[in-house]
Amino acid sequence: MATGKFFREVVLPEQKLQNDNVLFPTVLSPTSSASVTLAAFEHAIKSHKPWLESLLVNSGAILFRGFPVISPSDFNDVIEAFGFPEFPYVGGRAYRKQVAGRVYTANESPLDKEVPFHHEMAYVPKSPTKLFFFCEEEPEEGGETPIVLSHIIYEKMKERHPEFVAHLEDHGLTYINLAGEEDDPTSVTGSSWKTAYKTNDKNIAEERAAKVGTKLEWIGNTAKAITGPVPAIRYDEASGRKTWFNSLVVTCSVGTSERKNTWVELGNGGPVDDDVKDLLRILKEECVAIPWKNGDVPLVNNMTVLHSRRPLIKPPRRILASLCK
Repeated sequence: MATGKFFREVVLPEQKLQNDNVLFPTVLSPTSSASVTLAAFEHAIKSHKPWLESLLVNSGAILFRGFPVISPSDFNDVIEAFGFPEFPYVGGRAYRKQVAGRVYTANESPLDKEVPFHHEMAYVPKSPTKLFFFCEEEPEEGGETPIVLSHIIYEKMKERHPEFVAHLEDHGLTYINLAGEEDDPTSVTGSSWKTAYKTNDKNIAEERAAKVGTKLEWIGNTAKAITGPVPAIRYDEASGRKTWFNSLVVTCSVGTSERKNTWVELGNGGPVDDDVKDLLRILKEECVAIPWKNGDVPLVNNMTVLHSRRPLIKPPRRILASLCK
């Protein structure tokens, strides 16, 4: 489908057709790859920004494929072309490293580990609204980043588990995480409190935590971070839909050793049923997983789409990320 002089919409076998006849995700490629430069791509983003933003609202995610984005610096230039303000990763639980400008590693945990489905930073009151990813090195096998429309998960969970969903809507969730002094790159949620709050000072950490809705309690040099209650189901005004906006799968799917350090409660202090088998089944059925290609730049609406990471089967894999307000 032609979408102007620069972009064309392409169809991939992994995409899913939604009820409103919109493909998820939208995939855009250049109309003529022979003449495309990075500068031309940046100019086209700026010129077509309102249209691209409407696509993002309607589809939930856009995959830019076939554009000359080669390096982290190129990726940073693409992010800047959109003009979205950066979302500071303060209080984040994943261990990440800065690469260039607004570009960070996606998650430093071992690549053979799965990262369960989640909305980015759903465990704090204010989350990034948009996520950029970039494939610097495509995997030989595995390592996809599946995405799924959050309103579909909400609707199916409400249909199958109405009482459980009602509890989530009524009470929200409180997230508790124990963060030590040192980063743990073996863990999906392995950020230390020093890294999370960008300080070695406990008092400054407490102040920065409070600004993102988190209370820190100290157990020696370990921070017990308590956030909530925060909504587990949110209403997205742009789409007019309720979304499954929480990190339940992350907290309930981590290994036994990690579960000692991260858990979740209902906002009224009650326990949460940690049997998430049906939820995992729904997520698997409804998600889209497009194999990475070098230079891919997905833009994801974090308000309406959950994402995850499948285990890498055959290296290499290098995926970078950036968060936006």
